[in-house]
Amino acid sequence: MEKLLDRFLRYVAVDTQSNEESESQPSEAKELNLLRMLRDELLALGVDATLDEWGYVMATIPSNIDKKVPAVGFIAHVDTAPDASGANVKPQIIANYDGSDIPLKGVPGLALRPSEFPELLAHKGETLITTDGTTLLGADDKAGVAEIMDSVQYLMAHPEFKHGEIKIGFTPDEEIGRGVVKFDVPKFGADYAYTMDGGEVGELEFENFNAAGAKIRIQGCNVHPGYAKGKMKNAIHIGQELDAMLPADQRPETTEGYEGFFHLISFKGEVEEASLAYIIRDHDRAKFEAKKTLMTGVVAAINDKYGAGTAVLELKDQYYNMREQVEPHYHVVEKAVKAMELAGVKPLIQPIRGGTDGANLSFRGLPCPNIFAGGLNFHGKFEWVPVESMEKAASVIRHLISLYAE
Repeated sequence: MEKLLDRFLRYVAVDTQSNEESESQPSEAKELNLLRMLRDELLALGVDATLDEWGYVMATIPSNIDKKVPAVGFIAHVDTAPDASGANVKPQIIANYDGSDIPLKGVPGLALRPSEFPELLAHKGETLITTDGTTLLGADDKAGVAEIMDSVQYLMAHPEFKHGEIKIGFTPDEEIGRGVVKFDVPKFGADYAYTMDGGEVGELEFENFNAAGAKIRIQGCNVHPGYAKGKMKNAIHIGQELDAMLPADQRPETTEGYEGFFHLISFKGEVEEASLAYIIRDHDRAKFEAKKTLMTGVVAAINDKYGAGTAVLELKDQYYNMREQVEPHYHVVEKAVKAMELAGVKPLIQPIRGGTDGANLSFRGLPCPNIFAGGLNFHGKFEWVPVESMEKAASVIRHLISLYAE
């Protein structure tokens, strides 16, 4: 029986960073390295598992009870975010954390400090896994992957544990919004499912952002700066002007809870041409549509000022708030609450300030709330996860399976 910690460390050692610029699926072939590994581990455990051409691992554990109960699925994504490197991850393991600063030894002077991340103090006495400061950790979502695989290992080693049909799914490219674009829901075969992709212990989410992505190309006009008066259009300055037209109080760093935002994620340019990329988010559908209208209006204003075609906008919806799809099946939330209580975890129902594969799956007929995986500070060098939080998440999975078998 492999320990959950050891399994997690094996998974984060595999570079699976996805690439939003790629048009292929998976977006990076290296994601398949971990997906193949997971398929093979499932097969070795005696579970029927497949890996298809799109990079989806699907597996089934048959029911071992003599009554019809819903088939329940557990899903996690293998890719890590493009925001920081996921290659050559060197985890630090801090046993019996004492509440002090944790030096990230790969970067002199860098540390996880309770003064900056006070949630560390809620995990005193636990075993923490951090980065060394040079990469992200990959707990998003390899913690979820490890928790699901740990639960599969438990079920296969304990045939006396009663359960209905269990479905397992591992996906690529969630971090770039394409995690389940080609996911075959009927083939997967679950009646209900859960993504193990949340943060702190107890988090349970069935509301997420409505999401869109915006790309803007600015066409400038470059002439010799000595003779530029009345002729030059500096695309960099125009891009800055466009960004300043969006409300500064609607940025990620100034919003929380149900407040949406415009997030400038990329700005590249020279005098002749520049490009900006945004993500647009809001839980409220009407406010989400208003944000898209504002973005369109800002681009139109730039073109009115500098000439038609100066700014070209590509605006695409990415996913929608799953609440309207999950609420008619609210028992899936209630079962998750009960499973957490049985695992000794206090449930914390809150909206996701992000998205999961479950959002798109819910709109495709598979109600799919999101359960904590235990990690914090995702997408960067300050990412960390307590081993005890992963163990609690694995316990929640097993209790959920039992509840569906009743």
